[in-house]
Amino acid sequence: MHQIAVLASGFGSNAAKLMDYFQNHPQIRVALVVSNNASARVLTKAGERRIPVEVLPGPAWENREKLLKVFENYQVETIVLAGYMRLLPPYFVKAYRNRIINIHPALLPAFGGKGMYGMHVHRAVIESGAHKSGITIHLVNEQYDEGEILFSKSLDVLPEDTPESLAKKVLELEHRYYAPVVENYILHGPDMKISD
Repeated sequence: MHQIAVLASGFGSNAAKLMDYFQNHPQIRVALVVSNNASARVLTKAGERRIPVEVLPGPAWENREKLLKVFENYQVETIVLAGYMRLLPPYFVKAYRNRIINIHPALLPAFGGKGMYGMHVHRAVIESGAHKSGITIHLVNEQYDEGEILFSKSLDVLPEDTPESLAKKVLELEHRYYAPVVENYILHGPDMKISD
């Protein structure tokens, strides 16, 4: 069984979708949910599904051996970020090179980088006058939003769209594609094929 850890900082709607998608999967299982925020709603959602949780606030990531041991104890092979609001330290990225996946609510490389998350992204897309937005699922490296792109899906930005209406449409794409892309990458690597 391929064990994955889901990292999230807040509400965790993508995390919940991942947990549900893999709940009865024959080959992949969410073995752990990690948050840097002890009051994150995602921890409750994991508890409801009987998935183990670990709260690892910022200072916990400074102790390399202890931190990596947490993931080793759950035999985690792949890390999936679902609204995780901290930059992962270089030692962690190195330990899980090409095995950390993130989703970004825009078409990278545009509208990425430090501070570009959540509504900040959708506001920037609307203000730029862009005609397209969407999602980008990518591998994580040491920089924000710069890892290899695994999958992207675009949608039209309409003249009447607001940051809020765009956020809702993008979230629907996230919920539809994130778990299947993660599944395909784990099972097939870079040769994965995703269909609508």
